[in-house]
Amino acid sequence: MHVLVTGFAAEAFGTNCYIVATAPGEQCVVIDPGIGVERQLDDVLAKHRLQPAAVLLTHGHLDHTFSVAPVCQARGITAYVHPGDLEMLADPAKGLSVDLTELFGGRLTYTEPDDVAELADGQVLSIAGLSISVNHAPGHTTGSVMFHAPGEDAQPLCFSGDVLFAGSIGRTDLPGGDMAAMWASLRDKVLPLPDDTVVLPGHGPTTTIAAERATNPYLREAAGAAAPSKGW
Repeated sequence: MHVLVTGFAAEAFGTNCYIVATAPGEQCVVIDPGIGVERQLDDVLAKHRLQPAAVLLTHGHLDHTFSVAPVCQARGITAYVHPGDLEMLADPAKGLSVDLTELFGGRLTYTEPDDVAELADGQVLSIAGLSISVNHAPGHTTGSVMFHAPGEDAQPLCFSGDVLFAGSIGRTDLPGGDMAAMWASLRDKVLPLPDDTVVLPGHGPTTTIAAERATNPYLREAAGAAAPSKGW
């Protein structure tokens, strides 16, 4: 199966926004439209002649959700988020530390999306000709999920949000974060993935499960090896 996967990093926080479709000229899904991404997103959509059919959110933090309302409401499409992070779509401050709340206070005008659907662990979404499965992986937030889809030649893809990065994991010190839950997610949701899984994280470069299994200190600890005991 041919799959088009493209995207870009937002200027704010380097949050990766991904666009996935079966081919140019088709419908697509948009994953994690962050702060100030509308123009970049429009350029990518125009370049590949794509029409968004839905927005998928790996979790509710503002740097992943800020543009969800304008992207969805301009096209009459639905945003999908796990119910554990639903309150952050109504009030992003619920997921921010005091310092971050002060940083954003008065600087950004956030709009809650009109049409929101809840994701469930194990759910399979059939959207835009794609089959995307949902893997609830709390720890970074209560409602963090990873999205899985078949890539080129059925090579598995994992949009890991802020659960797993190249060489690291998501921080657990913000509201809703839980290091014990993160360890469980790494052990039960990440480590069982096939080695050839391509990981497209919420920040930073693409990697693979094989590479992370071999070098990521947090995955090594989750698997029982000695390593640091706190994410960032």
